[in-house]
Amino acid sequence: MQDKLVSRKRECEELQRCLESDRSEFVIISGRRRIGKTYLIDKFFNYKYDFTFVGEHKTPATVQIQNFMRAIHRQSKKRQPKATIWYDAFNALEDYLETLPSNRKKVIFIDEMPWMDTQRSNFVSALENFWNGWGNRRTDIVLIATGSATSWMADKIEGNQGGLHARITCNLHLSPFNLRETEEYLRQRNCQWDRYQLLQCYMIFGGVPFYLSLLNPSDSLAQNIDRLFFAEGAQLKGEFDELYNALFAQADSYVSIVKLLSENKAGMTREDILRATGIEGTFLSKILKNLERCDFITRLSQYGNKTRNSLFRLTDFFTLFYYKFIEPNNTKDERWWSNNIDSRSVLSWMGLGFELVCLSHHKQIKIALGIAGVGTSVSTWRSKADSESGIPGFQIDLIIERADRIIHLCEMKFSTDLYGITDGYESKLRERTGLFRLATKNKKALVITFVTTYGVVNGKHKSIVHSEVKMDDLFNS
Repeated sequence: MQDKLVSRKRECEELQRCLESDRSEFVIISGRRRIGKTYLIDKFFNYKYDFTFVGEHKTPATVQIQNFMRAIHRQSKKRQPKATIWYDAFNALEDYLETLPSNRKKVIFIDEMPWMDTQRSNFVSALENFWNGWGNRRTDIVLIATGSATSWMADKIEGNQGGLHARITCNLHLSPFNLRETEEYLRQRNCQWDRYQLLQCYMIFGGVPFYLSLLNPSDSLAQNIDRLFFAEGAQLKGEFDELYNALFAQADSYVSIVKLLSENKAGMTREDILRATGIEGTFLSKILKNLERCDFITRLSQYGNKTRNSLFRLTDFFTLFYYKFIEPNNTKDERWWSNNIDSRSVLSWMGLGFELVCLSHHKQIKIALGIAGVGTSVSTWRSKADSESGIPGFQIDLIIERADRIIHLCEMKFSTDLYGITDGYESKLRERTGLFRLATKNKKALVITFVTTYGVVNGKHKSIVHSEVKMDDLFNS
């Protein structure tokens, strides 16, 4: 099946700008593994490059340099001198590119560049020399570098304090698809699932194109999950280990934090994580920053405090699904998902998944509320119980504060039908709103907004609901 590019319009416009500019361009494209970096470049350039090379994971520099020279030989059709260091390899690339017509841009695509930077290889220094001494002095070169190791791309290239400092002319980060883009992608592949199934699908695979490409649209979502995770030899059963080991050096430390956050679904502050793991402060900051760069975790501001005491939440759907259902599953049931889809465990997980979908689609919620053009800030709130005063602990996962002095306290509820508010739940909502006002000393208007799959039952308790957002609204662009 031949897919067309879904979304990525802005990225394509930037690549076109680079092709048409009157200078050489150094483009870096980052994003987590499986997000479609290579696919974007291959599709945009129709697989036509003047030179292309793919870095190899955990492969010695000598081997990679040999392969680099072979790639030049294939492109140039000329025998290449032997090279033992990256400086020689890039010099050979210069010599080859200088033989090409001068009236057009020459496109160089280096995929998985971080894997080329092996220990003591001097790869980055050689790259600096190639770009500063040759490429940047011309007007006809487009150098494109991609890498799943987003931290390497940020530190060694984008944030380079040496020869590459401020040399990047185009910096693109690919994020997962949102719900609308996921729907567009699957519809293109003749998938006719309804939005309820698409929402559940998103809770498992997120908007990661590679995972979505593995789905068989002829089968139900449940059948696909069984095949990809629970069947003998399931394709994604070992994906978790590959995912983190390919992205991070010292992957065990990253995984320990991800696992900790999976066990603390409401989120943790940096101090909470430090106490729980004992990981040294500077290294912990680096891990959190890199996980955030790769879209595995999200940093949420606590209401009234934009930077201090931010909450970190695990928001990578695939990782959450793995820790909930794959890692602890010791059964040999190849239809485990189909057989347990209505269990309390699965339904509870869907509730959490829906919350995270809403958090990642707060822009769509604002559109549905008609406040897209109003200045807003998005935050969360967590208050610990005070036994002396008898005030219970509570949390509000999504708060939208408007510049016109209205604050939406959002309730996110996943349901297979209209959601019904009980007497007890209405009382709880009123109490929590009062406690929030008391704790924050807030004088602004507080309103309760429900975000649900199909809406709220039109009963006697609905009067507490100021505004509603439904599942279909989350599929807006």
